[in-house]
Amino acid sequence: MEHQILVINPGSTSTKIAVYKATTTSNTLTEVLASTIRHSTAELAPYVRIVEQYKFREDTILGELEKNNYPLSTFTAIIGRGGLVKPISSGTYQVNDLMLQHLSEGYGGEHASNLGGLLAHSIAQQIPGCQAFIADPVVVDEFHDVARLTGFAEIKRRSIFHALNQKAIAKRYAQDCGTPYDKLNLIVVHMGGGISVGAHQQGRVIDVNDALQGDGPMGPERAGSLPAMPLIRMCFSGQYTQEELIKKTAGKGGMVDLTGTNSFLDICNRMQAESRAGAPTSDEAPGPTATQVFNAMAYAVGKEIGAMAAALHGRIDAILFTGGLAHSQLFVDQIANQIGFLAPCHTYPGEDEMYALAANAYAVLTGQESPGKYI
Repeated sequence: MEHQILVINPGSTSTKIAVYKATTTSNTLTEVLASTIRHSTAELAPYVRIVEQYKFREDTILGELEKNNYPLSTFTAIIGRGGLVKPISSGTYQVNDLMLQHLSEGYGGEHASNLGGLLAHSIAQQIPGCQAFIADPVVVDEFHDVARLTGFAEIKRRSIFHALNQKAIAKRYAQDCGTPYDKLNLIVVHMGGGISVGAHQQGRVIDVNDALQGDGPMGPERAGSLPAMPLIRMCFSGQYTQEELIKKTAGKGGMVDLTGTNSFLDICNRMQAESRAGAPTSDEAPGPTATQVFNAMAYAVGKEIGAMAAALHGRIDAILFTGGLAHSQLFVDQIANQIGFLAPCHTYPGEDEMYALAANAYAVLTGQESPGKYI
């Protein structure tokens, strides 16, 4: 039997779609279409809430499929990027009425990813026998209870991380080494605009930093963990609004705040220039140099890996680096030199969310995995 899967990944100003084909005899997924549909500010302006865009985005998806000669009747499954639903265990979930309600209401907040399940369901409804799924949203929660408490009764640690890519890379490594994922202890380091470091204990992420809300190492656009007292003073200094400080924590903090750029390639180019020119004096460099920021980021990632090693009681089969920054061998090597004594290090540069989503849907279609029920 041949399966054709439509993958939908909504972003704030674009909708990525991909079509994958596979036969149960070959058991191999092949991407046959990949398209990014851009949405202008003018097109999105009429919609007050992100969720109101879903019909507009659906029409653009259907138009793109028609343009590329992919009739709806040929799809056996539609899978969307998981949104901010209630915390759930890792897996592939069939879109049901409760999920649709939570995505529409913005249960965990307003985000473009909430459109993924809504679009998958709406399109699947037009195809007899077609199933709609989401998989591994950022709110995947498999924490040990001990990881939730903080020193403030009002604040608990939440599991929010790059679940889709972390899980996909962990399973890919498991396949590469010939050991089931649920038999391995891994530390997976996703390094993109934000950096999340997860402790994977026999198939479950028992602890991970909340890269979205200021926990863990600084990244290209995230401030990371900060000393509490100076931050509190900033909050009450009158110099910043609440929204400005939230944006400075996630979006305009970290590398971009220290250097003025969120481009890691730019930082690497600056480092080469600094190396040729020699170290500037304090008068010449009022802020940290690119080399200093690069070193500080690598150091912070290494420390977070050490923390997750403790969460796994030192029993670690491998440390896996992934995400955009993993393309920099210099950056990976610097971190590996710091923590390589803990376990063997392996690099899987970049991320492939579209393939990961398709693979999750295919595993359900072929009976390799059972879909979860959202309750």
